[in-house]
Amino acid sequence: MKATWLGMAAAAAVLVSGYANAADEAAMKALAQKSACMSCHGMDKKIVGPGYKEVAAKYKGDKGAEAMLAAKVKAGGKGVWGEIPMPPNAAVSDADAKALVNWILTRKY
Repeated sequence: MKATWLGMAAAAAVLVSGYANAADEAAMKALAQKSACMSCHGMDKKIVGPGYKEVAAKYKGDKGAEAMLAAKVKAGGKGVWGEIPMPPNAAVSDADAKALVNWILTRKY
């Protein structure tokens, strides 16, 4: 009987974790849309700038990528992905820029 309850508790924890991840995913996607990121970047395809999947692949394993990309969100950039510049997005808070970059680099594609 005790093993049954432990199994049920473990299953419930996995389900709740899945719902939390889905909620986090939806919240981050909404933040990206609100911050105008999705106007130029697709999840897995290039629009004007690279898709998030391509960004994650390029910076996989790069320990300094998160800070560098968060700064680039705020200041803009040019040359890494071609000649079309990424405009600065100073209206995005530092915390939101870090959260967005972390989401892009760590999500499952």
